[in-house]
Amino acid sequence: MIRRPVALAIALAAALIAVSGALSAPHAGQTVNGTVGPGFTITLKSNGKQVKSLKAGSYSFVVADKASIHNFVLEKKKGGTFEKELTSVPFTGTKTVKIKLSPGEYEFYCRPHESVMKGEFTVT
Repeated sequence: MIRRPVALAIALAAALIAVSGALSAPHAGQTVNGTVGPGFTITLKSNGKQVKSLKAGSYSFVVADKASIHNFVLEKKKGGTFEKELTSVPFTGTKTVKIKLSPGEYEFYCRPHESVMKGEFTVT
């Protein structure tokens, strides 16, 4: 009879540990915020800071396109091939795109004005 309460206590403790771990686990996928326009500016930020590097994984890119003459393109420069137009000319508004980033060097830019509107970051 002593074994049953002990086994029940161990099972309850294991269940509590599993639930606690699930509640404290980081959310799958983080959000990065891109802005293009209204002038000739383009940015990519995470938690209010310029993105210089990200860890490989899934991200929600939330892009605020503030001018019909711009777009927001994300491209992998080195370490593979990837290019995706997140917003297009003449779109204005906010768009969310989920993207899985693999290690490498990336750039983001406005295709019509790439010579002056671009940035880059590394994924490790």
